[in-house]
Amino acid sequence: MLSPKSILLHLDSSPQTEQRIKIARHVAEVFDAQVTALYCITAALLRYPFALEGAATALSMMDELDKEAKKSAQATFEKACAGSARLRWSESKNGTGATWEFIRRAFYSDLMILGQQEEGHFLNEELPFDFLTNVLMQSGRPALIVPYVGLSNPIAQTILVAWKPTREAARAVSAALPWLHQAKYVHVVCYGTELQLALEALSVFLKAHGISAILHQGGTESGHAGEHLLSLAADVQADLLIMGCYGHTRARQWVFGGVTHTILRSMTVPVLMVH
Repeated sequence: MLSPKSILLHLDSSPQTEQRIKIARHVAEVFDAQVTALYCITAALLRYPFALEGAATALSMMDELDKEAKKSAQATFEKACAGSARLRWSESKNGTGATWEFIRRAFYSDLMILGQQEEGHFLNEELPFDFLTNVLMQSGRPALIVPYVGLSNPIAQTILVAWKPTREAARAVSAALPWLHQAKYVHVVCYGTELQLALEALSVFLKAHGISAILHQGGTESGHAGEHLLSLAADVQADLLIMGCYGHTRARQWVFGGVTHTILRSMTVPVLMVH
């Protein structure tokens, strides 16, 4: 698997944007890549449609909200990219369809860098509640998701791979090969049945790529597998988690599987995911 050369970074005006920019800059330097930083939110008028029925002052206020949000994001971008020529600013062209604009751009990228949304935070209103869900499931591109709690250590020094013999997990491991090559320690955990066979088969695959892994049997895939996975990540001091992204449609909405949902809700380390 070739290392990522074209990276699409999502920008908004949330406080977590600065850290995503710094991570994108670091990843671009490690893999000699270029980053398109796409400022993409839902216009205030669509978030507060009642303004259409108000006076001209209400419409003016919506326009000012958009301008201030963009100004904040631009200032954060200029500060965090630190003059790096690897990052360039870009904006959503239509200013309204944040999700679809980002997915469209993602088709032409090797890697997306996204942020976990903090439940209940007011800045979440800048994006549809299902923004992350739709981007992950419909773009089909690998995504590095950064937790909103922030990071204290460099990423990809100690990597934990959550393995199961599925299409999604296989795609995630393939996308992660450039990261696995550069890691100091690689741990692999498997949940379900015939664990040893699955772990040994993956170990052979990784060794063919020059990667040695420490194997862990996670036990049966119970309803608490997500919590167990996060606990193991803490135990081995992982700074990056690799896993497949599982979900399906229900009533025209994407619904994540149990482990995927738990990780995206409670993640404490960056996660590289692929659907």
